[in-house]
Amino acid sequence: MMIARPLFASMLSAAVCLTTLGTVAVPAFAAGAGSEVKVIVSGNAITNSDIQHRVAFLKLQRKGGNLSQVAKEELTDEMLKRIEMKSRSINITDQQVDEAYAGFASRNKMSLAQLNQLMNQSGVTPDHFKKYIMVQMGWGRLVSARFRATGMVSEQEAVQRMLKDGGKKPVATEYRLQQVIFVIPASKRSPALLSKRKQEANALRSRFQSCDATRQQAKGILDVTVRDLGRIIEQQLPNEWAKAVKATSVGGTTPPQETEKGVEFLAVCSTRQISDDRVAQLVFSMEGADSPADQEKKAEQLSEKYLKELREKATIVNR
Repeated sequence: MMIARPLFASMLSAAVCLTTLGTVAVPAFAAGAGSEVKVIVSGNAITNSDIQHRVAFLKLQRKGGNLSQVAKEELTDEMLKRIEMKSRSINITDQQVDEAYAGFASRNKMSLAQLNQLMNQSGVTPDHFKKYIMVQMGWGRLVSARFRATGMVSEQEAVQRMLKDGGKKPVATEYRLQQVIFVIPASKRSPALLSKRKQEANALRSRFQSCDATRQQAKGILDVTVRDLGRIIEQQLPNEWAKAVKATSVGGTTPPQETEKGVEFLAVCSTRQISDDRVAQLVFSMEGADSPADQEKKAEQLSEKYLKELREKATIVNR
């Protein structure tokens, strides 16, 4: 039930639907010089400048209504999320935000310079949009963790299920995977470079021999990272890779995918069938799992409930 990335993607795409086409520390969000504080959320300030940037962001999304009020509500919710991220030690780095920002530009067939220009000319600013991205990423992690916790069968429940089945434990496939990343720095990301790196990835895939030889084969190729991911049970495979991994034979590689880091593929080093209590918990938890669309809907409902809890605990002062 790894939903963090899909949830972040849906939140971002839903909020930023442009036809032409936000790491910030959380403690003490003080107002800058010349700014007027409009909302205080548990001691953290939201200024008129913040609201102006968000109004511009809403206009870019072609939203209607009382945009100033909508902006205040959105920023209040995001401040609650940022405070919760800090309390749960969720840290989104500047590099992760920059990669997501560059990825957004690439998906909309824009260069970073063009996206920066759009953000500045519209009054949003790159910094405001990056703060927005940072919150979406961190909140996605928090909601994903809650989602997994609500759907996981306990060890005791798994044992009871096995006893009902005559002590028979379920079997799952365990994959030993290797990740090969053709890195694209956020500042250089472009459709042309993505295409070039994808060609390089496919060239390496065509020569792939085994996971033991990957690093040697990658020598001489600029900006390539090879990571041994260890052993992963099939139920734990990320949604965006699961289908490709399951369709790949041992000693083979998945087709390359564009990611926030650049272009990646996975190599299947080995597989084996395993059966233990941990597998039983995962398998029983996944039985009768909803479709991805239904899971996404449940995650959104969980997000709303989570945010409501934060609102009830917070002290919010409107000026």
